[in-house]
Amino acid sequence: MHDDLIARAKAWLAEDPDQETRDELAGLIDAGDVEELAARFSGTLQFGTAGLRGELGAGPMRMNRSVVIRAAAGLAAYLKKNGHTGGLVVIGYDARHKSADFARDTAAVMTGAGLRAAVLPRPLPTPVLAFAIRHLGAVAGVEVTASHNPPRDNGYKVYLGDGSQIVPPADAEIAAEIDAIASLHDVPRPDAGWETLDDAVLDAYLARTDAVLAAGSPRTARTVYTAMHGVGKDVLLAAFARAGFPEPVLVAEQAEPDPDFPTVAFPNPEEPGAMDLAFAQARTADPDLVIANDPDADRCAVAVKDGGDWRMLRGDEVGALLGAHLVRRGAQGTFAESIVSSSLLGRIAGKAGLPYEETLTGFKWIARVDGLRYGYEEALGYCVDPEGVCDKDGITAALLITELASVLKEEGRTLLDLLDDLAVEHGLHATDQLSVRVQDLSLIADAMRRLREQPPTELAGLSILRAEDLTRGTESLPPTDGLRYTLDGARVIVRPSGTEPKLKCYLEVVVPVSAHDALPAARARAAELLTAVKRDLSAAAGI
Repeated sequence: MHDDLIARAKAWLAEDPDQETRDELAGLIDAGDVEELAARFSGTLQFGTAGLRGELGAGPMRMNRSVVIRAAAGLAAYLKKNGHTGGLVVIGYDARHKSADFARDTAAVMTGAGLRAAVLPRPLPTPVLAFAIRHLGAVAGVEVTASHNPPRDNGYKVYLGDGSQIVPPADAEIAAEIDAIASLHDVPRPDAGWETLDDAVLDAYLARTDAVLAAGSPRTARTVYTAMHGVGKDVLLAAFARAGFPEPVLVAEQAEPDPDFPTVAFPNPEEPGAMDLAFAQARTADPDLVIANDPDADRCAVAVKDGGDWRMLRGDEVGALLGAHLVRRGAQGTFAESIVSSSLLGRIAGKAGLPYEETLTGFKWIARVDGLRYGYEEALGYCVDPEGVCDKDGITAALLITELASVLKEEGRTLLDLLDDLAVEHGLHATDQLSVRVQDLSLIADAMRRLREQPPTELAGLSILRAEDLTRGTESLPPTDGLRYTLDGARVIVRPSGTEPKLKCYLEVVVPVSAHDALPAARARAAELLTAVKRDLSAAAGI
């Protein structure tokens, strides 16, 4: 076993084109570090519906140039098998460690396989790549990014020619082509032959951002903005300038791309502490709202002044605000969200007489809804211009929420006032998450099994009206590993995370509100119910 492991490591080393990972792997072999080698050679990074994502380092269980070259070759083989020989593949990348190398390797592999490749001119937001696919008539797109993961990670996200992320069975078919590559020496990688795009694509994307806003709408709201050490700043500032909004006040410490993300533990606006610098800036600048993008700028976080200090709005609150704003502007088309997001959007759409759909978790599903006009997911993802970007887009979402804040500002009102109105009109929809991170993945499987074998009959004293095992699928949803409980006045969904070792439970309670003066009591009741649901669900799942 030990000899076999060393032999596999040496075979990998012989093919590795990257001096940095070669040195790292040679060091592990020389040191006879069997434990670390076993971790890196225990399998291969699985190509799934988010493409690839993992820690940087040598070996098949890490993100590195060898793994990326294989992934690109598998994608090229899949595209050719599906009749796209000679088609264009457009490639974007963020500012993480190795992203530019992975993008260049992908371009070389596509060129060597007889496809045409075009690389975006520099690190740019993921939505620019998603836009470029349809704008340039590409057959596929690749974005090298690990979004809001820790600094040591990178990833590889694949889109097909419709501009949306891959879904089954394409992911499994691409994975099979990757597995079929025997040796990197079989993959031609010329030194040239692909195109590096100029700013024309970015200019076309920025021209398109104007379409998100209503002609002649007020543009007065003042913002503080953080790019979270990512690639959003220049594109967001350009979009805001075009729109005529006041120039955002930047959080200087986080404004420029930095792959080490020095000021945050996790570069995700939802993580505790990530917004501290932005709030400090807001206390000085006193803007109307704070906006944050995650590092690849496909997500948008919004914070408002509530009482004496700043607080983040939940993704569901922003999702409802944007939906209500679009309804007020007379938007037509289908509103959609994932099943783990608040049911409030469905009530807003229903009252406006608009079609509404729920999908599985992930923008790869939301983007595929027929006639989509607006889609969102509670994890800060919003698609406000599906004709332009068939994916979540943190730049256009920032424009739209700032337009809404401006409209309300002219009326002497705020985003919180509109949330209060929505609660009175549709009931107070309060959401929360119970998220359990584990070292041992079997704990997640145990919790799911326990809930399936001994399902709870009530949570927080509310009867469970319907319990659904989503592995069987429903009339409107394909099968997925999850459980959904519909309660009298609440809803709970339990599912393993697709990208992290976490069990995630999404909770929502709905409390009727008779009038504005009943809101404080309704909020207290909702908080009490959410606490009790969490407690009872933890006990039922044994977590």
